[in-house]
Amino acid sequence: MSNIAATLKQQKEEFVSGLTGGSVSEINAVTSVATVAIVLWSILQSRQSFFQSYGGLAFVVDYSLNVAAILLSVTLYSNSPLLLCLLLAAPAAVVYVLPPNRTSSRRKPRVPPRADSKTAKQLDPLPLKPFLTTYRASMLVITCIAILAVDFRIFPRRFAKVETWGTSLMDMGVGAFVFTAGLVAARPVLKERAAGRSVPVMRRIVGSLRHSLPLLVLGVIRLLSVKGLDYAEHVTEYGVHWNFFFTLGLLPPFVAAAQAALAYVPSYAALALVTVGMYEMALETTGLKAYILTAPRVDLISQNREGIFGFLGYLAIFLAGQDLGMFVIPRKLNPRSNAAPGAERNTLLLTMGVWASIWCGLYALSTSYSYGFGLVVSRRLVNLPYVLWVAAFNSASVLGFCIVDTIFFPAFYNASDPKTEREAYLTATSRVLRAYNRNGLALFLLANLGTGLVNMTFNTLEATRFTSMAILVAYSFVLTVVAVALDTYEISIKL
Repeated sequence: MSNIAATLKQQKEEFVSGLTGGSVSEINAVTSVATVAIVLWSILQSRQSFFQSYGGLAFVVDYSLNVAAILLSVTLYSNSPLLLCLLLAAPAAVVYVLPPNRTSSRRKPRVPPRADSKTAKQLDPLPLKPFLTTYRASMLVITCIAILAVDFRIFPRRFAKVETWGTSLMDMGVGAFVFTAGLVAARPVLKERAAGRSVPVMRRIVGSLRHSLPLLVLGVIRLLSVKGLDYAEHVTEYGVHWNFFFTLGLLPPFVAAAQAALAYVPSYAALALVTVGMYEMALETTGLKAYILTAPRVDLISQNREGIFGFLGYLAIFLAGQDLGMFVIPRKLNPRSNAAPGAERNTLLLTMGVWASIWCGLYALSTSYSYGFGLVVSRRLVNLPYVLWVAAFNSASVLGFCIVDTIFFPAFYNASDPKTEREAYLTATSRVLRAYNRNGLALFLLANLGTGLVNMTFNTLEATRFTSMAILVAYSFVLTVVAVALDTYEISIKL
């Protein structure tokens, strides 16, 4: 037992010394590239209506800003992401100071500052909001790029998933994927509440199994293909047989069962904290942490202990995302409010800012050695600080995209009828990002298949910088073309 404790202590000391994973500041610097690219896209659209007539040039620029820029930030510019931000910010400043395209601006729909009560009733109480589309799609693009780029030497090892302790870009990616899934899952719950329906827990669980089955099947397919093709894998990531699709597939029924607990806790956020808090207590006060990290793999449970026990942390992340969705998706925070659209938007921004601050504060409390609990982030354990880190980062990201949205496309929030609102939504969102958002899970599956195909075809570890970039650009471009093609033909693949 003393040897186990010594091993855990040494691993923590390595993390504190900076020997494992990348720093939070590096992750923020890389993801800031996506934000600056969105700002440049927004300026081109709002000032010059560059993407209003969507042709070949518009698609190339759209892809370059929202996909290729992210690819560059984790490869060629991985050591100087701030330089890439400056290279994107410079043309943004130039375009912003240029006179706006008056011809295009005259074609834009004019909307009154407020909608009258009769018309407002026709608006969807749960509209598609541009900043949510942008946020969700950007996280998906980063994830799809990273799962292949990690196999090349041009992708820094510090961005790959850490072994046990620490933070990295890909550690955030997997958490962000679950968080966004939770955010989207708030929509059907809001629809039920708006309709005044109360679905029994067992019926809700049975219904959720319909969404789980395809994901569980994909998990089995991935398991068989990985074992059959002898594909490289890290057992300490999820276990011997477990994979991310099993985690995604088991979330719906467990979340459905958790609905019953809302009679005793005030919100999904509270339920998330209770769930991960109890799990963290078990890690710290029992032998569970040592079991997960050091136990021999002798049976089915011990072989897949990371996936089985870490699922509790992912469940908490999903619930935290669902809590955010409960107030960012609706048109109004208070359905009975008669406040002007501008006031509603400001209230939403303030509420999002408060919650982002709460998650950041809790994360700081959990990790501080001076005035907190002194815990260390571990994606392998999916422990309390990891859950809080993911919730804080993603809440702040959603807030950032909402601020950009508010500055450049206020017309969406002042729309007076569904048609005008739809036009404003299309104007305020990238065609590429809309396409990724529309078929997110299907594209994630396609990205996994593409990753496997590339690894079976090329020796990625021996690829030169030129070859690596050529493959990654081709991969991301093909994935984007498929996404836009599906969107063009109005095809939605539900898994």
